[in-house]
This record gives sequence, C-alpha cells and structure tokens, in this order.
Amino acid sequence: MKQTELIMGMPVIVEIIAADEDASAAIATVFDHFRAVDERFSTYKTDSEISQINRGLPGSQWSAEMKAVLKLCEHTKQATNGYFNIMRNGQRDPSGLVKGWAIQAAADLLLNRQLTNFYIEAGGDIQVDGHNADDEAWRIGIRSPFHRDEVIKIVAVKSQGVATSGTYIRGQHIYDPHQPSARLEDVQSLTVIGPNIYEADRFATAAFAMGRRGIEFIEALPGFEAYMIDASQIATLTSGFGRYVV
Repeated sequence: MKQTELIMGMPVIVEIIAADEDASAAIATVFDHFRAVDERFSTYKTDSEISQINRGLPGSQWSAEMKAVLKLCEHTKQATNGYFNIMRNGQRDPSGLVKGWAIQAAADLLLNRQLTNFYIEAGGDIQVDGHNADDEAWRIGIRSPFHRDEVIKIVAVKSQGVATSGTYIRGQHIYDPHQPSARLEDVQSLTVIGPNIYEADRFATAAFAMGRRGIEFIEALPGFEAYMIDASQIATLTSGFGRYVV
C-alpha cells in the first residue's frame, strides 16, 4: 500500500509491503506523526513551539522533544566543525536536522509494529527497510540538479537512508556558518547514503555547506557514501558509492 500527503510543505510518501489492514492503520499513524512534528518545529507557523522559542519562550517551558532535538543539533554542530549550525540572524531553525529525524522516527513507528518492508520519503529524503513489492532492494533515483526530470543515477538500498542536499529547488536555504554572506554555488547537489536517514540527512546538510570539501568529509565517515555534482556538471563519488549503483 502506498499513500502520499502534503505535510511540512512537502510531499510525504509512505509505502508498506504488508496486508492492507496492517498497512492502512500504520500509514495513518505515520502521517499523524509528521503533522505533529510540523506543528512543533515549523518556523513558518507562528504558533509552533520553535517560533515561540524564537520570540523568547523561556527554556523552562520547552518540551522534552524540543530539548532533545536541539541537543542533537548541538552535537551535530560539534561533529561537523561548526558547518551545521541552526542559528542564523539570531533565530533557531533546526529544519536541517528535523526532517531526517522525523523520517527516522516514523520508520521506528513501523518497526515497532513489526513492519519491516517499507519506504518513507519526505521532500526527497528517504528511509527504506527490507524489500520492495518485487522482493528486491529499494531503487532510488538521483535527479540532475540541472534537468529535474532526468535521473542520472539509480541506487539500490536496504535498511538505509538516502538524503540529498542542494539549492537548485529551494534556493540558498543552506549556508556556510563560517561565511554567512557567501553564496553556495560551487556544488549543486550532494546525495548521501548512510546507516539511517537521520545520520544521512544531518551530514548531507553539513557537507553541502562545506562546498567542494564536503565530499571529503563524507569519505572520512565510516558507513557513509556520497555523490556530488558541481556547477560544471561534473560528478565526484566517494570510494564505495559504486557498490550501490544499479
């Protein structure tokens, strides 16, 4: 069973390989989860908790979930030499971590229901588990940042996360915290395969902010691979990325 809803300002897709009655209830639970995340973390909603925090809500009134996410953001900042930084113009925006974190939490909801063959996508970031309807690894296309209808690589993954960072759809929403006014133009897209979507997403965001050096950062991370496309339409791959290509 496969279903799509528009949540968090993006299409959220859930596909579960299971009996219809099991999949239907599980999908409803996953969409409820994404709506709750949006209500708490959206910087576009004036009544969200993160918006209230940016207006001065004292820390004593922050939810446990918010504190946990902001702590993960700080850990990611330290792990990336400051290239992942949710502070900009005095405001907190944890969306560079929240999306992957939310997808991973949705995957955990399904695993807790003993559902082990599924695909979850939110805005191009993906977590899969097990196999697809053809009893094969899940196949995921990497799109060209220059021609969005063109798939330039297909990777096959099982129980992993795939995240792509870039500015070709949403514009300059990612920035280099060490040079906040500089435009990120050398790299057009960076796709990261990681052990799960939470890890892949946060490091994809940080690596993209590093520019051309981001691919080297991913190369040095055990258990991660990446595919980078630069402004000259030249692709650079980490040493183990090829084993996923079909």
